[in-house]
Amino acid sequence: MSVLPLVLLAAQAAGAQATTRELAGRPLTRYPHFENVQTFNEGDPVYVAFDPRSDRTVAKRTLDVFVIDHDARDEFLLGRKLASLTGRPLTVRTNLEGPAENTFLLDTGTLRGGTGTILGHGYDVVVDVNADARLDAGDLVDGDANAAGFYVAQDFVTLRAGTEETGPYSVVEVLYDGGTNFTHQDVYYPANIAELGEVPLIVVSHGNGHSYLWYDHIGYHLASWGYVVMAHTNQTGPGIDTAATTTLRNTNRFFARTSEIAGGVLVGHVDRHRIVWIGHSRGGEGVVWAYRRLLNGDPLGATFGPEDVRLVSSMAPVDFLGVGNSDVGSVPYHLWTGGADADVNGCANCDICQTFHLLERADGPRFSISLHGAGHGDFHDGGGSSVANGPCRIGRSLTHTIMRGQLLPLVQFVLDGNPACRDFLVRQYEEFRPLGAPAFDEPCVSVDLQYQPEFPAARRVIDDFQSNAAHDRSSSGGEVVASRDLAVTLVEGRLDDADAGFTPLASDPMNGMTLAGPGDVTRGLVLQWDNKEEYLSFEVPAGERDLTGHRYLSFRAAQMTRQPITTAELGDLDFTVELADGALQRSAIAISAYGGGIEEPYQRGACGTGNGWANDFETIRIPLDDFRRDGRALDLSNVVAITFLFGPRHGSPAGHIGLDEIELTHE
Repeated sequence: MSVLPLVLLAAQAAGAQATTRELAGRPLTRYPHFENVQTFNEGDPVYVAFDPRSDRTVAKRTLDVFVIDHDARDEFLLGRKLASLTGRPLTVRTNLEGPAENTFLLDTGTLRGGTGTILGHGYDVVVDVNADARLDAGDLVDGDANAAGFYVAQDFVTLRAGTEETGPYSVVEVLYDGGTNFTHQDVYYPANIAELGEVPLIVVSHGNGHSYLWYDHIGYHLASWGYVVMAHTNQTGPGIDTAATTTLRNTNRFFARTSEIAGGVLVGHVDRHRIVWIGHSRGGEGVVWAYRRLLNGDPLGATFGPEDVRLVSSMAPVDFLGVGNSDVGSVPYHLWTGGADADVNGCANCDICQTFHLLERADGPRFSISLHGAGHGDFHDGGGSSVANGPCRIGRSLTHTIMRGQLLPLVQFVLDGNPACRDFLVRQYEEFRPLGAPAFDEPCVSVDLQYQPEFPAARRVIDDFQSNAAHDRSSSGGEVVASRDLAVTLVEGRLDDADAGFTPLASDPMNGMTLAGPGDVTRGLVLQWDNKEEYLSFEVPAGERDLTGHRYLSFRAAQMTRQPITTAELGDLDFTVELADGALQRSAIAISAYGGGIEEPYQRGACGTGNGWANDFETIRIPLDDFRRDGRALDLSNVVAITFLFGPRHGSPAGHIGLDEIELTHE
């Protein structure tokens, strides 16, 4: 071992005496008063907050706060004198109050975002407690050896002037004739591919009646960030099996005949072990079935295997094959759904038209984005109709802008584990979205996100309603208790609308649910409250009450479509979540504190009487540490109950919702 690594190891051991703590974030207008975040956009202000009520070591102190480049971290561990990238260090004087009174503006938005092809640039926050301008024992640091304290993301959405490119590279597009039926390919690659080594391959499989030439918005976008993209002709007419065959065949042929494409410039520059499949409509189900066939040993995967396909993504997929076939398994899976889709329309009377079945069958990390007002044709760029029904349609241009804001973070997060990307995929869109993406308050823009990390490595279930169907027992075995009036409304069952429309019927408590198709077992809970204070409490089973190994309380919820309570006041729905420990110390946070609630259903007619389309779930994640703000004495090592509080004092006066996947996660 050389001397330098030994020195670094010693320095890191010394630096480890500094206390790692999340510091960077943004202020909130209500409890918990501050949100620690991982990623900011260029131009966003960056704040730091202290909580002397929880940590007396920072009470009534004068502290110097530095921002350092995360890439220079080792130099500071070796003793380099601290210098802040914001200019002079921020000197703050804390008091004895909580974070609301101890939040300070660290940077007005001057920090630069990432350069090159990596999304985001990493920074650490150092609080020099002993005022010696060194990173050493007793100091506080936001960031560690594995990840920066926070990241600043550049604009990766806006098209460069006069181009279809968003990234730093110019793109070359070439057509390749594979020599047989359904092996024509449209290939996009960085013009400087010769300098890039091996880069991942993104494969795009079109839908029925579509063309492989209709995905420039994906090809140019991702190729400009250093990926090779190949869209191919797809035999969708006969069905999903032939679509899967052409995805497998074209992927195999691309690797087998790379020397024939663009004069061989891609030889040695495409990584066959990092493949992403993206499919649209029948192609969206086709890529799922193609992956399942790989798992079953399909010989068409001659040049690659299931371990080489790292991500499968479906845009408005159909569900012809159903349970056991259209089941992607444990590979990361991403779903796109258009609320105004007039083809794969999501109506209760069409099981093959319900996209969420495929998401629910996925066993690995899964992501979902729902775009109210987006039509089936908006996911391609072939011109013509959006194939859309419903009000407030957003059209192709806005859809593509939102797509660009998801595609790059999705690919870099899954393929490379880029920590700067997660926030774009998991924080509510109205709270955080990429530069250049349409604002949530822009007319007609409404976006819902779902996210679940890998199970069981990164999440522990409190109640997913898959077992112990009785209302008084959770799937993890804990007791469930509800207030008297709320208990009357509780219905647990398959998340599948029981009839052919979204007309609300007393006989169909799962009205508007389209997560489960024939043979699916996805279950959840439905409940309502109406201008009364109500509660629903889940016991954390004995032996599982230490939550300190987890980071978030996570659950998903949806407003129930066309129900009188929902339609009476269309808008975000709010309620409160409370934790209680063994000493009966309690702490509660309203879900709206972070900037959003549960969105109202897309107000589309048809599929029965009234307005409102399928129940659109979104994931809410509350950091567990936030329950301890302001010195609240909650003991996270002994949490005995998780309680949902509803009614006028806790959020929206009335509501009718679906609830599912109450979990503790750590990623």
